[in-house]
Amino acid sequence: MSKEEITFNGCNELVSRFEAVIKKPVTKKSSVYYTGVDLGTACVVLAVLDEDYQPVAGAYRYADVVRDGMVVDYIGAIRIVRELKEELEEKLGTELIYASAAIPPGTDSLDGGAIKNVVQGAGFEITALLDEPTAANAVLKIKNGAVVDIGGGTTGISILKDGKVVYVADEPTGGTHFSLVVSGAYQMPFAEAEAYKRNEKNHRELLPVLKPVVEKVASIISRHIKDYDVDEIYLVGGTCCLDGIEKIIEKQTGIRTRKPLNPMFVTPLGIAFSCNQEEMA
Repeated sequence: MSKEEITFNGCNELVSRFEAVIKKPVTKKSSVYYTGVDLGTACVVLAVLDEDYQPVAGAYRYADVVRDGMVVDYIGAIRIVRELKEELEEKLGTELIYASAAIPPGTDSLDGGAIKNVVQGAGFEITALLDEPTAANAVLKIKNGAVVDIGGGTTGISILKDGKVVYVADEPTGGTHFSLVVSGAYQMPFAEAEAYKRNEKNHRELLPVLKPVVEKVASIISRHIKDYDVDEIYLVGGTCCLDGIEKIIEKQTGIRTRKPLNPMFVTPLGIAFSCNQEEMA
């Protein structure tokens, strides 16, 4: 087994453990807890790690408080993060103090302050703010390749060389566009289309319908990586939960494309790994 395979298997094992603690938190006391807040377009996820940076709890809620990486419902975002925080605090029997967060790459000057204020408004001390694909790579641990975070509103791309980020980009195509296609194809309201899209039982049926949008995402990826020597693409983000999306992207780009187990949880775990006990200035 190659070093890359071992690393990728480690990512999947970590995601599996996180899924387990969402259902049954680890209540053994820790001297400190680190929380990652992933404020996504379609879903808000909180991931909690203990003093050894091991998953102990998690919670998520589908929401419409962020669009294309921008906070559009500030009060609603604070309320959801605070409620999830309180839910996890009750389960763990302790106060969660420290948190980190992430933003789509290249948007720090636009909305980094709003994300920071949401996390602080929910009662956390924020210790780090990083871009989403870089956060995901804290779990993936890729040395060379591209991390593609397909969220609800945008597709973020981070290219790594020798373990360092050499290029980042973000474009407004994501799960929202998938849902719009489903809504139009099936003549159903957008909210209903969102729920229909998330149901894994419908993925085989939906893949041909969504193929043109997936191919557009693939063309975005190809355009941004064309000047770099990229051998592998790693997909993360809630939209990548669509069964078969990796096969279409691999065929379109001509580059090996890999997807972890439940890609929705990779980025929030990576965000939590960046958390520490030193509040941001």
